[in-house]
Amino acid sequence: MALREELAKSGNWLFRWRSYFPLFIVPILLIALRQSKYLEQTVGETAEYIWEGLCALVSFSGLVIRCLVVAYAPKRTSGRNTEHQKAETLNTTGLYSVVRHPLYLGNFFIFLGMVLFVEVVWFAILAVLSFWIYYERIMFAEEEFLRGKFGKTFLEWSEKTPAFWPRFGNWQQPALTFSFKNILKREYTAFFLIIASFTLLDLAGDVFTRGKLQIDIVWVTLFIIGLIVYLVLRTLRTKTRILHVEGR
Repeated sequence: MALREELAKSGNWLFRWRSYFPLFIVPILLIALRQSKYLEQTVGETAEYIWEGLCALVSFSGLVIRCLVVAYAPKRTSGRNTEHQKAETLNTTGLYSVVRHPLYLGNFFIFLGMVLFVEVVWFAILAVLSFWIYYERIMFAEEEFLRGKFGKTFLEWSEKTPAFWPRFGNWQQPALTFSFKNILKREYTAFFLIIASFTLLDLAGDVFTRGKLQIDIVWVTLFIIGLIVYLVLRTLRTKTRILHVEGR
């Protein structure tokens, strides 16, 4: 099998299982957690809280990027499908006019905030490198699919649009109008997972560094709020048509 086909094949396999990527680094995370809480132990709780807040901002900035994508996304594009590649149209406006993979850019910042939260330099470097290698294959497979389906249109778009790091001078107004309902319908899971992940990392850091479970009222409160929001939006999405947007 030629290298191009081999890369596409492995990329499609990774695409199917991309939701489980964080699980691949859990064994390394368990080792890193023994060295976490560095700021609290050396500088104090205030510095720790500031750092945690900055990490949360990094992750939520990634969620904002994802929201700006799905707010303008037409139906059956920019989705969470895992079985195979699919796209009824080629998005080339909005964030897709400045970067070819804006959802993965958003995922990167969400992931970056979480790994920085651990406060272990070698773990952050290793996790980021793992993310890049993993998603580079997926992006290659996706672009092979788009090249085959949209041909010259894809090639012209890819020649002027960077793969991962935005070129804001290319900005083109989105083809569709902004839909807040589309955001609520499609990103409530990501919202809750970010809060849940930070809460679990905070609890695990205390267990591994202090040998005991210490409840942080801030993160637990945010977790409860996030869970309520998740359950409400999930109910609205699955049991009603309140969040339905025609053509989205």
